[in-house]
Amino acid sequence: MIRTSPTDTPLGDSFHVYDTTLRDGAQREGVAYSVTDKLAVARLLDGLGVGFIEGGWPGALPKDTEFFARAAAGEFRPRHAVLVAFGATRKAGVRVDRDRQVRALIEAEAPVVTVVAKSDRRHVELALRTDVEENLAMVADTVRYLVAAGRRVFLDAEHFFDGYANDPDYALSVLESAVNSGADVAVLCDTNGGQLPLPLAETVADVRARTGFRIGIHCQDDTSCAVANTVAAVQAGASHVQCTANGYGERAGNADLFAVIANLVTKLGRPVLPAGALPELTRVSHALAEIANIAPDAHQAYVGASAFAHKAGLHASAIKVDPKLYNHIDPADVGNGMRVLVTEMAGRSSVELKGRELGLDLANRPEAVSGAVARIKELEAKGWSFEAADASLELLLRTELSEMDSPPFVLESYRVVLDHRKDGEIVSEATVKVHVGAERVIATAEGNGPVHALDAALRRALLPHLPWLATVELADYKVRILTEHPGTDAVTRVLVESTDGGDEWVTVGVHGNIVEASWLALCDALAHKAMRVRLGGTGDQPKNAVSSATTASGCSSVR
Repeated sequence: MIRTSPTDTPLGDSFHVYDTTLRDGAQREGVAYSVTDKLAVARLLDGLGVGFIEGGWPGALPKDTEFFARAAAGEFRPRHAVLVAFGATRKAGVRVDRDRQVRALIEAEAPVVTVVAKSDRRHVELALRTDVEENLAMVADTVRYLVAAGRRVFLDAEHFFDGYANDPDYALSVLESAVNSGADVAVLCDTNGGQLPLPLAETVADVRARTGFRIGIHCQDDTSCAVANTVAAVQAGASHVQCTANGYGERAGNADLFAVIANLVTKLGRPVLPAGALPELTRVSHALAEIANIAPDAHQAYVGASAFAHKAGLHASAIKVDPKLYNHIDPADVGNGMRVLVTEMAGRSSVELKGRELGLDLANRPEAVSGAVARIKELEAKGWSFEAADASLELLLRTELSEMDSPPFVLESYRVVLDHRKDGEIVSEATVKVHVGAERVIATAEGNGPVHALDAALRRALLPHLPWLATVELADYKVRILTEHPGTDAVTRVLVESTDGGDEWVTVGVHGNIVEASWLALCDALAHKAMRVRLGGTGDQPKNAVSSATTASGCSSVR
């Protein structure tokens, strides 16, 4: 049964935010949504408050047909969005009521159907291999048939901008065939993605003036202008925008839904989402990336982890006075947050702001700030990087503040060997000798690699003395070979992400030997957890710790 449009669609029907992630976005290389994935994507988009969700092409793709069937059966019950089925006009020379794919659009039971049609006469003659008058009839027949069946119809005018440049009168006649037959919106598609904002806006304004139709815009990103083109089209009179989550799509992708929405709301003052929904942008963006099995783009506008990250000391100095001086909006408006990156470019303000972010008050400790800045610059010159390793940075800052107690353990030595067995199996074996409190502990363990074996041996040695270690796991391990200094030996930088089931933290280790770099990062991971246990008043700390010397990473060895 067809569901009618929700009454709480954003702005009623004055402006359309139309998402096509489940069709156009699914054409991105490497993306393969299951039907369950598609339902999950639709629920997230509906929860955000998107007005229209295009579910796919029923009748053409079995998964899309199943998606609409399951949605009609109640597995997708939208609160804000209207579900849209996508398809083509009837085939040339075929009666519309006998075209199987057109009938499949009705059988999908979606209240809205978007029909794609050629609007460039060169495509009509060369790709469809029919004449231009038959193409107009195909558009009119299909739209009338769908409207008669109770469907609301949008027209996607494929290759419109190229067609308009080649033969504007024919391109407009395609729009007229659709709208005069009952279509609500004429969507101008930059199918090849070759447009730039100013000429595109001129075309949109011209079409709007010549026709008076409700105009939509659909942009591909082949010139890296899809978002700019979409916003320019709105400024020129378009009131329907078609986008995909995170800009997913074939080739270079489509207009990014989240950047378009954020620009419309924060820059143009158009409330295109329900009240209170804008701060959900970042969360939904990352959730949809997870479903697509694509790592979120840290540098994505508005919602990326680095979208409001500041590295230069000059920026940090100004932000310390007023964050608005270097942020174009309040990051919280889109559910994001500001970060200060502490690197060799950092100054005193960067370190103070980062300390505040980590819960440390450095404002009245100038000697600690100066010491931290000097130490950071010294370490980064050797290949260390604290941008993504807040836990190691916090250890360094607390050391400068003289807040670090004795470490949870002190290394005497470790050894790792590789055993290539006669059956071809390769096993790493690690032995660690550490001091925990007043006790010397030796432990050996095997692993599927030297770092795995080292971690296993260290855990075996420490777990009887540090019960909280049972909750700590390695969540991720990243290695980068640094070759910035030609003529010298390369060094290895290792990032270790750890978790205790609730919190996550990242530590760094750098050395010419990958095992030692990994050891330094592992030591920092445990030292950071031990510090948190102490500050939180939970867990057990060993007593009578051995005198130790802390390395740059916070790892310790017996003097």
